[in-house]
Amino acid sequence: MSSGHSLVTGGGGFIGSHLVKQLLDDGETVKVLELPNVELSSDVEVVRGSICDSSAVCKALKGARHLYHLAANPNLWANDKDEFQRVNFEGTCAVLEEAAKHDLERIVYTSTESILTGSSNMDVLVDSEVKRKVNEMPGPYCRSKFLAEQEAFKAAHNGQPLVIVAPTLPIGPGDRRLTPPTRMILDFINGETPAYLNCGLNIVDVRDVARGHILAAKHGRDGERYILGNENLFLSELLHRIEEITGISMPKFRVPYWVALAAGAVCEFTSDHITHRPPRAPMNGVRLTRHPMFFNSDKAKHELGFLQTSINQALVDEVEWLTKRGLVKRK
Repeated sequence: MSSGHSLVTGGGGFIGSHLVKQLLDDGETVKVLELPNVELSSDVEVVRGSICDSSAVCKALKGARHLYHLAANPNLWANDKDEFQRVNFEGTCAVLEEAAKHDLERIVYTSTESILTGSSNMDVLVDSEVKRKVNEMPGPYCRSKFLAEQEAFKAAHNGQPLVIVAPTLPIGPGDRRLTPPTRMILDFINGETPAYLNCGLNIVDVRDVARGHILAAKHGRDGERYILGNENLFLSELLHRIEEITGISMPKFRVPYWVALAAGAVCEFTSDHITHRPPRAPMNGVRLTRHPMFFNSDKAKHELGFLQTSINQALVDEVEWLTKRGLVKRK
């Protein structure tokens, strides 16, 4: 086995940046494969390129011991719908194909909770053993991540030392690209979302998710999936906590699902054909809320030693970070 570095694809992303920091704090040598012009720590070796570029992936993997594959388009809308398939699925195929040529101790693939939901039964929490079908996926983002996860399972079945982790909605400081959970919270704080759909969510501190990746590399079983989540709560409860932290009044008007779905259709049509800017309510996001996204992370806790810290503290840290960045417009 190689005694080399840990490679993180997407090391400039929300989860990736925290993972890189924690690996460095643990004394690891870290290399990052990231797109040009993405801000990164000065303490890592950087290979600039796309995960779709096999030569860039091969260069980044040279001498690696662990591979953490996080790079993906995490958004629920894209102007070019083929981008999800190209980056999330084909990019993952390229990474796993190159990884098979190297003597890696461990591969950790980052999936998502959004491909695991689908039950309307709130009394049954979704666990790591759930199986879904591609025709259950509500949009191009979820389809691409579902197919990518299938490739990860296939790679493990073919002998690659691969573990899958599925984070739920990460919150906390440092989300420079404003991924969907952070954008949602920021829009509520700034009063740009006057009403809400009372969906069920599972929230987790992004720093716990980063540590969960490291624990998966150390203790995960090949070919297994681990959900990295924490607290199940309705959006109304999350808004109440944000209101208590910020002192800013949150929306009180709740809309039914069919109204949100209609609004999402209008927003997405406008974005696709007129503004070409991300919609406030992408259809993929609205469809995901049809059923409660409540999860059970017991497998990760018992097998990996996954720890779950305070969601309230993660919210406080996120609000402080957003405020320092000048993104909070209301006092």
